[in-house]
Amino acid sequence: MSIHHPIISVTGSSGAGTTSVRRIFEQIFRREEVAAAYIEGDAYHRYDRAEMKRVMAEEAGRGNHHYSHFGPDSNLFEELEETFRSYAQTGTGQFRHYVHDDKEAEEYGGAPGTFTAWEPIPTPTDLLFYEGLHGAVVSGNIDVARYADLKIGVVPVINLEWIQKIHRDRSHRGYSTEAVTDTILRRMPDYVNYICPQFTHTDINFQRVPTVDTSNPFIARWIPTADESIVVIRFKSPRGIDFPYLLSMIQGSWMSRANSIVIPGGKLDIAMQLILTPMILHLVEKKRRAA
Repeated sequence: MSIHHPIISVTGSSGAGTTSVRRIFEQIFRREEVAAAYIEGDAYHRYDRAEMKRVMAEEAGRGNHHYSHFGPDSNLFEELEETFRSYAQTGTGQFRHYVHDDKEAEEYGGAPGTFTAWEPIPTPTDLLFYEGLHGAVVSGNIDVARYADLKIGVVPVINLEWIQKIHRDRSHRGYSTEAVTDTILRRMPDYVNYICPQFTHTDINFQRVPTVDTSNPFIARWIPTADESIVVIRFKSPRGIDFPYLLSMIQGSWMSRANSIVIPGGKLDIAMQLILTPMILHLVEKKRRAA
């Protein structure tokens, strides 16, 4: 953690919705004139797309059918921790981009499925923003979580997470339901061991819960809408959270525990704005006062 160079980390599984949460942060940063440096978790995978397929095939040949993007062997946990540590101390560090598609290929100048070269994080910035799979990972000697000043977990209930992943991978990546199901099954041990434990380290978790039947996510014809969901917002520490204010501002909300508020799914955007804006400004104001 750092007063001079704060870090915000948004972490969640594939299909959880971290990209949508990033857009809300971007809105807040623009409105409040906060200069943020952005890094993505995919850039810290160990292998590019072609190499990952080769390594997965090799691992399967050895009898390991659970090699996945969620585990430590396929990620650069040490480099991610070093980026967080370096930014917290100096306000910069090394990062790169993973090129997901043709649009990003034009932007970054690399082929889809590859990485750009490592480069310094631009300076000066007010804070570092991370979005990806491992923003609060603790594994062996690696402790990424300790460097983040604000850690956000995006954690839909598991059936909804799977529905979102299946629909995204089919519509945007051309995968079959069977192929996505195989991916989910292959990742399960790493999901249990390296994704779930992060949410004990996060400061706030946003968990979307559908209010319609999702008992078989593999045959769901569509993703439950925001109006067909509620969101459970859990604070690691309720100290300093003005729950009466939030309840008065978010129509239809209620408290389920002393550290948890439940809101209608359609109110997630305004809830995040109300909760996160003062937290972001507090980090930035502390930084500016210290300077």
